[in-house]
Amino acid sequence: MKKIGIFFGSTTGTTESVANTIAKYMGVPAADVHDVSKTAPDAVGDYDVLLFGCSTWGDGDMQDDMQDFMDGVSSLELGDKTVALFGCGDETMSDTFCNGVGEMYRKLLPTHARFIGEFNTDGYDYSTTAADVDGRIVGLLIDNVNHEDTADERIKQWTEKIRTEM
Repeated sequence: MKKIGIFFGSTTGTTESVANTIAKYMGVPAADVHDVSKTAPDAVGDYDVLLFGCSTWGDGDMQDDMQDFMDGVSSLELGDKTVALFGCGDETMSDTFCNGVGEMYRKLLPTHARFIGEFNTDGYDYSTTAADVDGRIVGLLIDNVNHEDTADERIKQWTEKIRTEM
């Protein structure tokens, strides 16, 4: 069985809540859910499957703790790892919606990890997102500000997809 680690950066607690919901649906123990502000990047070495999540701030930037964590992780060789990404944002920030997911993706490309978990943005209304890479959304985007009522179902569907792709 593959060991799953969830790593999140959260300022207000929203991404932490999403990470814990993902853990619940994936059957990941609390000990394997990591706040990156308290975790060294080399902790990813303990896992086969890595789920990274962050919120988007400012002008479309990754949450600060995740930015620092990704700087460390991006220097690692992760060719034997599978990675899936998730992020939180607000669709009213229409030109930077969930950009953090795209930023994580680009930071992790040099690591040679295998990416899974592309997902749809059905029901969201935004103009652009850095999470759109060549016409595909490279992770799960959650808008708990405007679509809190759909978040749980989106997480459930995404985790089911992750399970089949692992």
